[in-house]
Amino acid sequence: MGKHLHLKLLSALEADGLGIKHSQGWYPFIAFANAPEIIESETKMALKKLIAGNWKMNGSRAALAEVTAISVAASAIGHVESALAVPATLIAPAFAAAPGFSIGAQDCHWNDAGAHTGCLSPGMIKEAGASFVIVGHSERRTDNHETSAEVAKKADAAIQAGLLAIVCVGETDAERDAGKAVAIVTGQVRDSLPGSANGDQLAIAYEPVWAIGTGRTASAADVAEMHGAIRSELVQQMGDVGHKVRILYGGSVKASNAAELLHIPDVDGALVGGASLKADDFIPIIKAAIA
Repeated sequence: MGKHLHLKLLSALEADGLGIKHSQGWYPFIAFANAPEIIESETKMALKKLIAGNWKMNGSRAALAEVTAISVAASAIGHVESALAVPATLIAPAFAAAPGFSIGAQDCHWNDAGAHTGCLSPGMIKEAGASFVIVGHSERRTDNHETSAEVAKKADAAIQAGLLAIVCVGETDAERDAGKAVAIVTGQVRDSLPGSANGDQLAIAYEPVWAIGTGRTASAADVAEMHGAIRSELVQQMGDVGHKVRILYGGSVKASNAAELLHIPDVDGALVGGASLKADDFIPIIKAAIA
């Protein structure tokens, strides 16, 4: 039994008056009604953290030394998964520079092939060495006018190709200020979900667009509220599978705030932007996931 589950179970026992108090703690001796729910709830939340870097339109072959440095340092950190989504031109060389490390893409098309100039299919990026792909990033929703329906098709195609799909959702400052934050984000989750997926094929990344580069900051309470709402929507749409989908936080994560953010309930990892470009900045975030 994990430490946190053990403490939760003992707290429940103490609250119900069920157990024997000993100098080393509480020892349960009577079966009680809410034990299965406590154990089930904690088991559902025990997801391995995923720390994924998004290099966006940054990096060249000269930056491959950072990819190698990140992969080597990350391999020594247990109980957490780490990954880098690099520009398409770097997928193959990054894959070669970091054997065994998860390299991903930042977008894909939903078709396997065809007349889609400038686009890459999931099969193409997988062949280049990618094991995951980000879809629906806020910058693509804004700059490229991507809809949630298109994001869902991309996620579906990625999963069918054997890739992990990281589906991004998030609200703007105007939407938050209008009191529509939860409704907007849960609606994006609902409309962006692929037709079928399990916990190993899908992750959700919450990007509070209103708190990225605006001078505004998302509080721990803001993050907890939204991640809880996303979890509820996932369970409503996917049943028990929704408990197994990791929800990443993507709001300007850095070494100085990672420890707090990564231990908020239902925060199962992070989608990291600029702080993932250098090993010296990215590795402390990975370490914070297990602190």
